[in-house]
Amino acid sequence: MVFEFFTPGIARLCANAGAEFVMYCMEHTGAGFETLKPQFALCRAIGVTPLVRVPATEYHFVARALDVGALGVMVPLVDTAEQAERIVSFTRYPPKGRRGAAFGFAHDDYQSGDVVEKMRAIHERTLVICMIETRAGLENVDAIAAVEGVDVIWLGHFDLTNFLGIPGQFSHPQYRDAVKRIAAAAKKHGKAAGYMAASAELGHEYLGHGYRMIASGTDQGIFQNSLSHMLQSWKTT
Repeated sequence: MVFEFFTPGIARLCANAGAEFVMYCMEHTGAGFETLKPQFALCRAIGVTPLVRVPATEYHFVARALDVGALGVMVPLVDTAEQAERIVSFTRYPPKGRRGAAFGFAHDDYQSGDVVEKMRAIHERTLVICMIETRAGLENVDAIAAVEGVDVIWLGHFDLTNFLGIPGQFSHPQYRDAVKRIAAAAKKHGKAAGYMAASAELGHEYLGHGYRMIASGTDQGIFQNSLSHMLQSWKTT
C-alpha cells in the first residue's frame, strides 16, 4: 500500500518485487487525482493492477477514481448492505448503476470501439473492496458480502479494534472472532477476504485464516524498517 512514495519508479519497483497490485491511499495521505492519475497509467503500462482507497462513500471519489485509470476501488467504513450497494452502483453504468459515461479517456486507454462491449468489459474487470472497520460493519458483514458486485471484504484491523473499544488489541477474543467472521462471510458468498499484513509472518497467519488478498505492508513502513535494520546492524559491529 502506497502512502508516501508517489514516484515514477514505485510501480516498477513493486512489479520487480513480484506484486500483483499496488494500492494507493487517498484516505490518510491527502493525495488527489492529479497525483494518482500518472501512477495508474504507470501501473497499467507494466501489467500491475492499480487500486485506490478513496476517502469516503461518495460518487465523485469512486467514479472519478475509475475514470482516471484505477482498476478497482477500496472504500472505508462500510456499515451496511445498502451502503455497499451504493458503492457498486457508482462503478456500474446504467441500467446496472449510475456511473456517468465517458469513453476515449484514461480508463479505456483513450481507444475507440464498441461502447457496449467496453461497458461489459469494465463491469467485469472492476474490483470493489468494502472495508469492515466498525461494529456495525461487523454485525452486517454477511449481508455486505452478499451484495452483487462486491468482490472483496477487507478487514480494517486497527479501526475495527478502535470501534470495538479494544484499540490495538489484536489478540483480544473479540478481534479474533471478527477475523473469523469476516473470512467466513466472504467464503460463504464466494468473495475474497482481504488484509494488510505488516510482516511476512502476519501474511502467513492470515492466509491460514482464509484471507486471499494480502497487501504487503506500507511503503514507508517497508523502507523505514529495512533502513533501520541495516543501520542497527552496523552499530553492533
